[in-house]
Amino acid sequence: MDGAVYLFGQYELDTDRRRLSHDGQQVRVEPQAVDLLCHLVRHRDRVVPTPELIGLMGRGRAVSEAALATCLRTARQAIGDTGARQDLIRTVRRRGYQFVGQATVASAAPPAAPVAVSGTTATEADHEVIRFCRSVDGTRIAYATTGDGPPLVKTANWMTHLDLDRTTPMWAHWFDGLTRGRQLIRYDERGCGLSEWELVGFTLDDLVDDLDSVVCAAGLDRFPLLGVSQGGAVAVAYAARHPERVSRLVLTAAYARGQLIRARSDAERDAAEVDLNIARAGWRSQDSSFLRYFASQFLADSTPAEWDAFAAYQRQTTSPANGLRFIEEFARIDVSHIAHRVTCPTLIIHSRDDARVPVSQALELASLIPDSRLILLEGRNHLFTAADPAWPTFLSHLDTFLAD
Repeated sequence: MDGAVYLFGQYELDTDRRRLSHDGQQVRVEPQAVDLLCHLVRHRDRVVPTPELIGLMGRGRAVSEAALATCLRTARQAIGDTGARQDLIRTVRRRGYQFVGQATVASAAPPAAPVAVSGTTATEADHEVIRFCRSVDGTRIAYATTGDGPPLVKTANWMTHLDLDRTTPMWAHWFDGLTRGRQLIRYDERGCGLSEWELVGFTLDDLVDDLDSVVCAAGLDRFPLLGVSQGGAVAVAYAARHPERVSRLVLTAAYARGQLIRARSDAERDAAEVDLNIARAGWRSQDSSFLRYFASQFLADSTPAEWDAFAAYQRQTTSPANGLRFIEEFARIDVSHIAHRVTCPTLIIHSRDDARVPVSQALELASLIPDSRLILLEGRNHLFTAADPAWPTFLSHLDTFLAD
């Protein structure tokens, strides 16, 4: 029955392809959560013991019950269930978990596509391969190489999911634009996307180590580096520590100091705390109104429907616990003391009225990095949308700079 397609409510679960759909539309879920859901549905006739599920997640390595709880929460959210309601996945105290929804077998699934080499997943996209490497502390990092031509490495940022980005309106145009005439190397940050969600550490040094592990695994010696949003700070730190490897640096919507670090006056500190508290409340409660406000800072000129889509995408990319941790850490990130050590030519592009990161941060980066040039574009979006007039201008400046 391993190759069956199960129906429950408006959901369809193809256990062979590890694919969950809702009303015919694929639901993007972290792979471990899909595996967990498939196992529970297959064995819905019994309570699945906790050690069995931990063994399924770990596949030979140690996994904590906290990690299992996080994965279960993700699986529940994907099918519209919660730990409090438990309409579909029930917790059986001191024993384990059981899928209690009314599931029927629709059909046997057709044969799956050929399995890729161990550690590598070929996507349906042309010339794209997702691979995995290990960071210095052993954390599993997922990275993808796409396209042909000279390389461009993009640091991870808030938030990505390698398996979703090509079809997500928020990122699809970035992907298409950045792969034009070049090979793009991108990766999921530790704690989100296809990378490992159970965090050992989450410091700036950890994030720089993750980037270094990816470029080493990709076999790159010297390359241009793109940092977007908080990924800009990681890019600056990497370029400062590895000047021999970074040929050119591009920073957009970036900052040297996080929101709490750059606050100078009482008013700025109060504003930073209010903003952080709203973000914390949204991630803790998963309340749509809080998450919509948070999304509106990234996509200021978008519609409420687009903000909701962004919020839904975030819920698919990481757990609420990790979302909170990211918010706290990024508010305190600081590379202002090492930015002067960046020696490569640097292009800084920023929206004049960025609603998330003030333009003063772009000015600060330009003053700190010796060989830098600053371009300010009209607009309020923190992340350029496909419809943003600044988007083609950004790509034009990027292409010219990398071709010089």
